[in-house]
Amino acid sequence: MAHELTTSYLRDSTNVFRYYKNLAERAMAQCPDEMLFIALDAESNSIAIIVKHMAGNMRSRWKDFLITDGEKADRDRDSEFEAPPKTRAELMEMWQGGWKHVFDALEPLTDADLARTVTIRSKPHSVMQAITRQITHYGYHAGQIVLLAKHFVAKSGKNWESLSIPRVESKQATANIAA
Repeated sequence: MAHELTTSYLRDSTNVFRYYKNLAERAMAQCPDEMLFIALDAESNSIAIIVKHMAGNMRSRWKDFLITDGEKADRDRDSEFEAPPKTRAELMEMWQGGWKHVFDALEPLTDADLARTVTIRSKPHSVMQAITRQITHYGYHAGQIVLLAKHFVAKSGKNWESLSIPRVESKQATANIAA
């Protein structure tokens, strides 16, 4: 993630959300289509299920962000872990739709909004707390997506393209950044 010095929590948070979105997208792009829908075992989720859950969470948390509870009455969280989309195209449409809710809610916020109170599951949170809560949640799931994609790419016999600094290239990367 390119570092940008900022004193704006909103700007920084939006950049972190975009980083995790991009990270997961780059991982999913490398994953063979059919493997997006495979779970490692009965207790694990496939990439497709993780995306479905994230999209459901994003709609619930960010739609009408400042005025309604972040756990919408019409959300059926348990169903997010069943019946994933059937194709990469459907999966990516769901993914983009979820992120649209995030960025549409963040864009109009101002620093004055950070101290406002929103609710999630009837519990009060400052806007800043709610944003931080979602950054950690999406970072957690982006990491799962990367791990699964990397596993499936290796399983398919393809070479994984590193999403950050490849192994044994840390010194060179540090030198390049310093230059």
